Amino acid sequence: MTDQAVDTSGPAKAAGTEEPSGAAPPQFFGRERELKALRADIERAGLDTMAGRKAARARVLLIAGRPGSGRTALAGELTRRLLSTDDYADGLLRARLTDPGGAPVPTERTARELLDQLGVTGPPGADGDELSELVREALAGRRVLLLLDDAVDAEQVDPLLPDNPDCLVVATSGGPLTGIPDVRPCTLGGLDAGSAVRLLARIIGQVRITVDPRTAETLAEECGGLPAALVMVGGWLAARPMASVADVTKQLRGLPEETEQSDGVRPLARAFRLVHDSLPATAARILRLLALAPAGLADAHTASALAGCSVSAARTTLDDFVALGLLRSNGADEPQYEVPGCLAPLLRALLEATDRPAEIQLARARMLERTVRLLHSCRAVTDPEGSAARRKLAGLPRSLRFPGPDAAAAWLRTHRPALLASAQVAVEDGELDTLARRLVAALVRALAVHQGTEAAAPELYGLHGLVLAVAERRDLPRERAAALLNLADLDARTGRTREALIRYRSALDAGRAAKDPYAIGRAMESVGGAYAELGDFQRASDWYGRALAQRLTQGERADEARLYGRLGAVHTYAGRYGEALRNWRAAAAGYRRLGDVPAQARALSEAARVQEYAGRPRESLHTCQQAVEWARRARDVRLQAALELRLADTLDRLGDPAAARLHRGLADRLLGEESPACEIRSAVTEN
Repeated sequence: MTDQAVDTSGPAKAAGTEEPSGAAPPQFFGRERELKALRADIERAGLDTMAGRKAARARVLLIAGRPGSGRTALAGELTRRLLSTDDYADGLLRARLTDPGGAPVPTERTARELLDQLGVTGPPGADGDELSELVREALAGRRVLLLLDDAVDAEQVDPLLPDNPDCLVVATSGGPLTGIPDVRPCTLGGLDAGSAVRLLARIIGQVRITVDPRTAETLAEECGGLPAALVMVGGWLAARPMASVADVTKQLRGLPEETEQSDGVRPLARAFRLVHDSLPATAARILRLLALAPAGLADAHTASALAGCSVSAARTTLDDFVALGLLRSNGADEPQYEVPGCLAPLLRALLEATDRPAEIQLARARMLERTVRLLHSCRAVTDPEGSAARRKLAGLPRSLRFPGPDAAAAWLRTHRPALLASAQVAVEDGELDTLARRLVAALVRALAVHQGTEAAAPELYGLHGLVLAVAERRDLPRERAAALLNLADLDARTGRTREALIRYRSALDAGRAAKDPYAIGRAMESVGGAYAELGDFQRASDWYGRALAQRLTQGERADEARLYGRLGAVHTYAGRYGEALRNWRAAAAGYRRLGDVPAQARALSEAARVQEYAGRPRESLHTCQQAVEWARRARDVRLQAALELRLADTLDRLGDPAAARLHRGLADRLLGEESPACEIRSAVTEN
């Protein structure tokens, strides 16, 4: 292999994002032969074309190679060059299919990431099949590049392939993706000596290469021609201007062989061990602890908490790691750092072999505790000046405070993947459940404040699922009930009513086990709502009745009035007008005792509607007039206008068109002559 691609900048940018401020431009050279072959493969006639059929799906280009071979850099350069043409005007989508821990990323998570990049919100709680179908639908009319990095197998890639031949998929993997037809892998090997030497010269300068070119070739051979190994060795030399190429070659050869490592990984592991062992003890420990960074992402705060050092010292150390080829940086003013995927397993193995389990657990706890404090600060900065939360916030160290809500929202947005991964890590640990619950609660509040409950629903669904996992593991029925209620609410909002019903029933059992009156009443009312949504009004009224009886024993008047109204509604739908009228009158009386005038007016308007359905127009007219008066007192113009229209319709049926015209005129004056009649009439139905 005579050409090699090397990209020493940060991760390639995703579609719809801008280059981070201060980021160095991508540096890339070599691999022209592979790039030419990959571009030719785009135009190659596929099996469908040769069979006389139009291609049904996007073409897949596969770049295969062992860790450290530069496969991700080559894929990034290929997509960058393709985006410079007009063939893929809708940009680039990118997703990584393997976690830093080596586990395959579930299709559900990958599809949701792609939908986020497309500006499409996937339904909370949707499974991988539903979300991948949404991805394909969103890509049906677009011309995009889809880069799927570090695929484990074809089962990860196949569900995400667009049913659109105008799109192109570029995948990277350690080997062939058997199961996806018509894919010819571009397999990368190590560099030949000439290309490897040129790479070293770019990092350390030409002089040290010129004085000993043969040794430089030997060094390239010791590194197996792997770009990642050469970059680390080059970084080691660049940090030591007085060291020669022969010095580093001798040190590499002197490292002990790791018999459990394969031949393909050994050169990368030796280069990594050389750099790690040359670091000061404190820096080496920080590097090892980065194996704990959620999703392989860290910033100065993460490193500071892991190592127990200052934020400024951590930032300096992380920048040194970037120079050594151990990390990538996005180059922002407050940069995030990424552990390269090829180094993540080496870091993890070294941490487990070097550091004591108690020290590792303590470092993880410090990191998660720092994250909790940052999330509290992120939420508290949105509170009014002078509030208790803002006063408490003022007492925190400056490094844990945000200058304002906009800065807090930006931090939450950019750190969201790492924060969600932190919650997952905390729950999976199993020994930090108290901290995990605090972290999840803080993250839920921060997301709700900065994004809104509806916009953050997919993330909240996953977080409530984590709370449920901890509650079941620790046998915490109160927390289990709360998590089930939250999950069921999200199910109900997205139309999965039967799934919501099952969860509401489980929440009721958990509430009873916890002897929690609120959870019990909330669950019974929600069960009734689910049955009402399913059209089973008999069961709905039964469960609303149970919830009402429970609220009556607690003396919760607002809940009583609301439940009387819900009973009135389901009896109305079922045609039981007598029961409906009794419950709406009870609701109106309850709201009157509470002093809630608008709610009282609405309850009376519903009672008038029931009387109308029951064929009692004169009683309906009288009740509706009462409702109009209460709406006028409440200054609810829209409701008053809607009721005036209902009065007009009733008067028409009673044979008094003149009075009906007067009430319609009043409705027009209340809402303005330009308000469409259909809009006003819809208010009658709503209220």
